[in-house]
Amino acid sequence: MIKHILALAVAAAVASPAHALTAGALAFTPLNAAVDNGAVAARVDIAARTTVFFSDNEWNGTAFADTNEHTLTWSTGAGVIAAGTVVSFTEIDATTDTITASIGTLALASGGGTNLGLSASGDTFYAYLGTGALAPTTFLTALTSEATTTNVTNAGLTVGTNAIALVSSADFGEYTAARSGATTFADYKPALFDNTNWNDVATGDFSASVPNTTAFTLSPIPEPQTYAMMLAGLMAMGFVASRRNMS
Repeated sequence: MIKHILALAVAAAVASPAHALTAGALAFTPLNAAVDNGAVAARVDIAARTTVFFSDNEWNGTAFADTNEHTLTWSTGAGVIAAGTVVSFTEIDATTDTITASIGTLALASGGGTNLGLSASGDTFYAYLGTGALAPTTFLTALTSEATTTNVTNAGLTVGTNAIALVSSADFGEYTAARSGATTFADYKPALFDNTNWNDVATGDFSASVPNTTAFTLSPIPEPQTYAMMLAGLMAMGFVASRRNMS
């Protein structure tokens, strides 16, 4: 089967220290080869007007081993994409190609191949900062459905830490664990990259499935005055209890 699973490559056209992206800053959340779609979660804020490249070419440690697949360019738009946001992507190879993103715009990149569509034949796809569609500088994450994780380690990433490994030749995979209850977005990182938190299967018909774009949210941390009120309440309860014991 011809390999062309989606790969994500991220290059900041306009970056700021507040939105610096490093390994694990992005995380894939579903892959659906049946209808050529997927999604990625932002674990940190993504700066406005960031350029994102999707490519399914394989990294051998120094360069892409092939460029006959395809590369897409995602322009995130004029606003900051907040941490916790999940962005879905569609790239259907049909009589009229359908290439869309739920936030920003998605289009075929020049020079990166034109073989659209997702496949379950066993591939690795990446997210990386770069100076161009095929010129990565810092790999951010990867998702593989290959029998080995060589192409993940070639990119300097580690499965379970900043990359995810599905079962070999998975047609479909989706993160199914919690998306709420954490106090920081960093708290979601171990769960996102743990494949025991994924529903991933080798074969099946998932044409009716759509990416889960439920955002990751945080539990509010009580304000200092709230802690003070709680402490005062506990002290008052203790005082009342001590008076009762004395009477």
